[in-house]
Amino acid sequence: MAAPTPVAAPAKQRRIAVLTSGGDAPGMNGAVRAVIRMSIHCGCEAYAVHEGYDGLVQGGDYFRQMFWEDVRGWLSRGGTLIGSARCKAFREREGRLKAAKNMVIRGIDALIVCGGDGSLTGADIFRSEWPGLLEELVKNGELSSKQIEPFKSLNIVGLVGSIDNDMSLTDATIGCYSSLHRICEAVDEVFDTASSHQRGFVIEVMGRHCGWLALMSAISTGADWLFIPEMPPRDGWEDDMCDIITQNRRRGKRRTIVIIAEGAQDSHLEKITSNKVKDILSDRLQLDTRVTVLGHTQRGGAACAYDRWLATLQGIEAVKAVLEAKPGSPSPIITIRENKIERTSLVEAVRVTKSVSEAIAKKDFATAMALRDSEFMALHRAYINTTTPHHPKLLLPEAKRMRIAIIHVGAPAGGMNPATRGAVAYCLARGHTPIGIYNGFPGLCRHHDDKPLGSVREVKWLESDSWVNEGGSEIGTNRGLPSEDMETTAKCFELYKFDALFVIGGFEAFTAVSQLRKARKDYDAFKIPMIQLPATISNNVPGTEYSLGSDTCLNTLVNFCDVIRQSASSSRRRVFVIETQGGRSGYIATIAGLSVGAYAVYIPEEGISIKMLANDIENLRKSFATDRGANHAGKIILRNERASATYTTQVIADMIKEEAKGRFESRSAVPGHFQQGGKPSPMDRIRALRMSLKCIQHFEEYAGKSPDEIVADDMSTVVIGIRGSEVVFSPLGGKDGLEATDTDWEHRRPKNEFWLKFREMVDTLSGRPDGHHKTDDA
Repeated sequence: MAAPTPVAAPAKQRRIAVLTSGGDAPGMNGAVRAVIRMSIHCGCEAYAVHEGYDGLVQGGDYFRQMFWEDVRGWLSRGGTLIGSARCKAFREREGRLKAAKNMVIRGIDALIVCGGDGSLTGADIFRSEWPGLLEELVKNGELSSKQIEPFKSLNIVGLVGSIDNDMSLTDATIGCYSSLHRICEAVDEVFDTASSHQRGFVIEVMGRHCGWLALMSAISTGADWLFIPEMPPRDGWEDDMCDIITQNRRRGKRRTIVIIAEGAQDSHLEKITSNKVKDILSDRLQLDTRVTVLGHTQRGGAACAYDRWLATLQGIEAVKAVLEAKPGSPSPIITIRENKIERTSLVEAVRVTKSVSEAIAKKDFATAMALRDSEFMALHRAYINTTTPHHPKLLLPEAKRMRIAIIHVGAPAGGMNPATRGAVAYCLARGHTPIGIYNGFPGLCRHHDDKPLGSVREVKWLESDSWVNEGGSEIGTNRGLPSEDMETTAKCFELYKFDALFVIGGFEAFTAVSQLRKARKDYDAFKIPMIQLPATISNNVPGTEYSLGSDTCLNTLVNFCDVIRQSASSSRRRVFVIETQGGRSGYIATIAGLSVGAYAVYIPEEGISIKMLANDIENLRKSFATDRGANHAGKIILRNERASATYTTQVIADMIKEEAKGRFESRSAVPGHFQQGGKPSPMDRIRALRMSLKCIQHFEEYAGKSPDEIVADDMSTVVIGIRGSEVVFSPLGGKDGLEATDTDWEHRRPKNEFWLKFREMVDTLSGRPDGHHKTDDA
């Protein structure tokens, strides 16, 4: 019998290990960074297991203790820097026995696993077998009873890392939106050549047996046809597809895009290949068609902003879950529902995920759709409803049809055009008349009767269809409010017989709807339903935790900061102070700070004091003084444009430079309106479609109602928004309305800003000492 293996003495500190397993996904490095630094922050020792479960089985140098500086700069790196592997040995009990021994030897009793459903299933099996594995190790003489005593239970927490987004009970997995970015960037580039030659393109995307990437890319690019495994086309789909494409061509569309998931199949479970679709388009329609298989380009590259902050917040929550776990408690995975980070049963999530494949195998496609995330079926329906022209089942009776005015108010934001396109397409499908008000309320009042083309006109399908990936505002936007000429505004409403008003914009749009609501007592023309869809990079509209354009802004700012950090790190000892937009809301600065690993963020909600700056400069001096050259040491500070009237971006940079005394240097950078971004991000495009359709459906509830009935209903003037894990309509008026309960009119932001709880996490993960963000008044 072999002598028992020496085991590390039970540590006074908890030892938490993290590994990445299965296919790599952008954002995994951000998750590992968060786990490592949060563990250290909480007084634990952190370990990385390299090469996934293979490293867990092999032991030895595959286990490495990690320190704070080891994960510097990881947020912007693609793939997984601690490696990943698909390990056959871990699938067998013998392999798991070796893994258990390796963990006990190093005094580790908590494991955080970032991977897909297979990796997480393996982790939960490992946890359930843990007591038996230890008993077997004692029985075999490899460990003694005394040695295993401190490790009687194993805590497992899962982080779902997968580009496929195929895990149920969560809206998004780490990496899926980065992959979607790659797809949309590729399809956006294909648009130009497709339109130039009037070609068709069949584009195959990854996702295995999950159609999430295919569906979301089809929505984001306005594809003419879509194939996903969960909802195969009916028999005769070849004719249906050709009919739709022929109709779109007759309406003037010059390009044809078909998105096909790699796991696509027909209703008899026969595989549908991209080449088969290409041949149908070429043979039946004589369409010059090309096939593009995007392949592994979808998996690579740096993580997008969403995957960075998602991985960061979920990594933090995973460490909390480990520290709060009780012996024998079920393993959780960390999930997200809309904007809310949650803990969900690992076993239940895997069970539901496997149920999708089982439903598909049984040809129960309705169940397969329902088992995907909460909005999968709704978004699929939205896609069908906005890409199927003149469907008789969608058309409403004449008496239910409305004249719906669409207006943009405020600064441009990514997502305004896709939202307008979605509203126009759905209006036309339902029989409504979509009317564009060009150049905001000033355009309405001053140019509505211009000849030959006034500022109030119907929006045609072909015109708006091309807006699916366009940034800015195609119908024009400005900050003008109806109060500047309320009487003319009312006359125009009467003249053009508006039945509803759809306002897309930021805080000015919120103010405009509020003014119109209050003016109903004087003008009957305003006694119509009105909805604001928040669209602003500042994300400062009451009634929502998310605004169109904010994700586009974050991605633009993150890319900017990555380039700046490269410069800062190349010079090693350099601090960049970067000014962000956002008005008097610190949302963009804070979430960007989480996404780029900023040393500090300065926001209007907290202000800036001389004491705060002195503390930060002193800490920077200490940090650079202990730098021994092993790591690149550039740092980034983000300052919101309204954080302080006195301590401007340049002033802060100059103060840091003066106090550095030559040990390090500082620079300032102001990206300005560059932050509004170019093409909208995929998330902004998807949510634009989703929420614009919900708005039109809300309007339809008021068709045929009298003006007095509309005015009596507080829900006739609302903001659509995301709150927690739900999409909700919130009334502006009434004693519980947004105007009275959640609007800080002076500072142009909500009274309750959900993201403020993330503020201290920026400091936690940057190593900024506690309390440095507090002003003298705080």
